[in-house]
Amino acid sequence: MTIDLSKITIASARKSLDAKEFTARELTDAYLEAIRKKDGEIHAYLEVWENSARAEADAADKMIAEGKAQALTGIPLAIKDNILIEGRIASAASKILGNYHASYDSFVAEKLKAQGVVFLGRTNMDEFAHGSSTENSAYGPTKNPLDTTRVPGGSSGGSAAAVAGNMALAALGSDTGGSIRQPASHCGLVGLKPTYGAVSRNGLIAMGSSLDQIGPLTKTVSDAKVLFEAIKGHDVKDSTSLPDYSSTKGGLSTGSGRAKRIGVPRAFLKEGVDKDVLETFEATLKKLAAAGYEIHDIDMPNLPYSLAVYYIIMPAEVSTNLARFDGIRYGLSVEAPTIGEVYAKSRGQGFGPEARRRILMGTFVLSSGYADAYYRKARQVRELIRADFSSAFMRVDAVALPTSPGPAFKIGEKANDPMAMYLEDIFSVTANLSGVPGISVPAGMVDREGKKLPVGFQLLAPHKAEETLFAIGEQVEKNSA
Repeated sequence: MTIDLSKITIASARKSLDAKEFTARELTDAYLEAIRKKDGEIHAYLEVWENSARAEADAADKMIAEGKAQALTGIPLAIKDNILIEGRIASAASKILGNYHASYDSFVAEKLKAQGVVFLGRTNMDEFAHGSSTENSAYGPTKNPLDTTRVPGGSSGGSAAAVAGNMALAALGSDTGGSIRQPASHCGLVGLKPTYGAVSRNGLIAMGSSLDQIGPLTKTVSDAKVLFEAIKGHDVKDSTSLPDYSSTKGGLSTGSGRAKRIGVPRAFLKEGVDKDVLETFEATLKKLAAAGYEIHDIDMPNLPYSLAVYYIIMPAEVSTNLARFDGIRYGLSVEAPTIGEVYAKSRGQGFGPEARRRILMGTFVLSSGYADAYYRKARQVRELIRADFSSAFMRVDAVALPTSPGPAFKIGEKANDPMAMYLEDIFSVTANLSGVPGISVPAGMVDREGKKLPVGFQLLAPHKAEETLFAIGEQVEKNSA
């Protein structure tokens, strides 16, 4: 049987595998062949695990034959290079961790191994997740499979490109300020940032510890739900892990029978978003209204401060988390006469320009004399942003925003303009600052230089209300089909 990788989903693959229409080994071989043909140009993967992938596929076929198949048994996945799998290199796309082999499995890797998934390889990313384009990798940029002159988004651009390029059935990424949702938008995929604490960060190389979340990149909303259900859960090794919870619809309308209410903070959309992207966003809202959803303008006065708050809190946490990479304990170590020179040379050679920039920013905002003016003030405004969401969710079930202010931009277009690059995160950082779940769903296409490029529609819901995102997301998916 010929497997059409452009059309297959987790749901359809599960049916075909269980019906013995093809085997997990055949499906895996199809993806490995696609990687061989395409990835030389795209550079979605840093390493492909061909031999172990085939062995895992054979084990999955045995589970299926014995009637022990679970939702993801035999499903070939790509994994971002900052998620630990025991024995595998996890470099976070940085030279300072270039030869680091994980000594244990991350929580999500344990969960996926128990399901019998097939790990195809580790995907490229912005170094230590610092970026919005996957141009900041120490191993070179990833290209967008839909237009190879453009970025796939970041920092989970390798994972997004693998799925969009039909080189993986689905993938895991991490989202600190939009790093799953923004590449999903640029590559025409579904990307989910779960509620903070819903998926354990144990075994995720930290960027911003109060912001990071692992989540899925998939072709459909239903696939995102399947993958989320597989990786969520309480972890005693992670102090920020939430107690187990069943996905709940949450919000105002649960059990009420009335239309779902979607809030739109339109005052936040007056500047910084491309005209055609905003038109696509408004058209999606109209289709949701026609499907029975109530659309309400809402006031969230502190959202305009989100980007400034994020780019104070995030670098502060980056500075703290990356302090451990000193050339002494593990990772790159450059010999020098004194220990101070070992530190300086190891970090200078090991970290790329964007990592160094964020370390410097974070060290500055945490330094004596400046912490009160910057870091502590940012934490206070963060609480106001959280309060905005709490207030909004007393009136609506979800908040809608564009995922990104524009479609995928050209490789190199913003590489020398950090402020322009940081503005890419303006609509996505709100979810990470407040800890609420967010999803990006393909909403339509816009034209750039004769190319049709996808844009995403973003939905944010109350804590633990992923089910609300899936329900509305499926309607958006239906409307744009």
